[in-house]
Amino acid sequence: MAVSETTETVALIQSDAVAFGLIMAVLGLIFYTSSRQHGFWHKFYKHIPALLLCYFVPGALNSLGFFTADAGDNIYHISSRYLLPASLFLLTLSIDLKKIFGLGWRALAMFFTATVGIIIGGPLAIWLFHVISPEWVAGDVWKGMSTVAGSWIGGGANQAAMKELYNVEESLFGTMIAVDVLVAEIWMIGLLIMAKKSDGMDKMLGADNSKIEDLKRTVEKYTRENERVSHLNDYMIILGIAFAVVGLGHLVGSWLGPFFAQFDWAKEYSLDSHFLWLILTATFAGIGLSFTRTREYEHAGASKIGSVFIYVLVASIGMKMNLGEIYHNWQLFFVGAVWMLIHIILLFAVAKAIKAPAFFIAVGSKANVGGAASAPVVAAAFHPSLAPVGVLLAILGYAVGTFGAYLTAEMMRMVVAG
Repeated sequence: MAVSETTETVALIQSDAVAFGLIMAVLGLIFYTSSRQHGFWHKFYKHIPALLLCYFVPGALNSLGFFTADAGDNIYHISSRYLLPASLFLLTLSIDLKKIFGLGWRALAMFFTATVGIIIGGPLAIWLFHVISPEWVAGDVWKGMSTVAGSWIGGGANQAAMKELYNVEESLFGTMIAVDVLVAEIWMIGLLIMAKKSDGMDKMLGADNSKIEDLKRTVEKYTRENERVSHLNDYMIILGIAFAVVGLGHLVGSWLGPFFAQFDWAKEYSLDSHFLWLILTATFAGIGLSFTRTREYEHAGASKIGSVFIYVLVASIGMKMNLGEIYHNWQLFFVGAVWMLIHIILLFAVAKAIKAPAFFIAVGSKANVGGAASAPVVAAAFHPSLAPVGVLLAILGYAVGTFGAYLTAEMMRMVVAG
């Protein structure tokens, strides 16, 4: 099918610095209003999570033409490559590893359910529209959709692998990136709302969330019993350690990424990804130092600083969302939306059957669809202590991403071929 051309518009804000200033002002305003104890805002935030607005307001501003594409990309690059690994390190510093592993088999079950939902959802969506309106999915559309599968099961590296494997043309690939981002981010809005309503959802699912609540209470008790007044020295040491770990992560990535790039088998598991090694280094450094006296900096607010970085990351992710893209090639967004709907239906069906809590639905899905950049964000929306669970599952997604996407693509090809 033909792919429409988008019209170039001049952004209201041309400067990255001004764009960053605006989204920080937005974050400040959201936190100011969410801290109100009475009146309209108090009632408003009972129903709408502040984290959702931190994501949606920058997205709305971008859709209205406030930011250049470069501004969103540049701010996201800084946030994901520097602030994200720093936040993962700081949030992992107070981790109770035994209790995280004690969350049990349901976490893995929901992760693989999410993966299966994407693998079968793509071919089913293509089949449905092949029956209803064949021209929507004619030609090489299935090839383009293979890149969405790569992104939704693994991440950017897996998406690029599918693009190269099936020689997806640039115009179609650009459209598929828009489908990928917009459909996934609309689902993220749903996940953030789910985090706000998790207790009610757990009751509906008949889920046992006692282990999750136990982990939350352990972290909260540890923080409450040891928290102290923070000083400038504390903040400088916390930031010094965090960004030293980030620097180490980039160094490890610059060594191991090119090393594994020499091996085809390693590329299939994204072991050639600089970003993968960066995230792994930050996460395991946090886990390792959680057994040392460095953990005591949690008493001075290490996880609070990590949470600040997460909120900046959320806003930068929001800046990449453009609701106006629905107008162009809206047919493909329908296909992507049906695909995601199949994924969601399967998740809830399995969760109900095995009595998995809402947290496992959310983090299992986002570990696939969002990867290491957003899975910890969704996990932290339930509780900051749960962020490492998102990271660990997202890393598993990188391992199965290329294989899962290839399987999805071949099934879509067979559907189109009839």
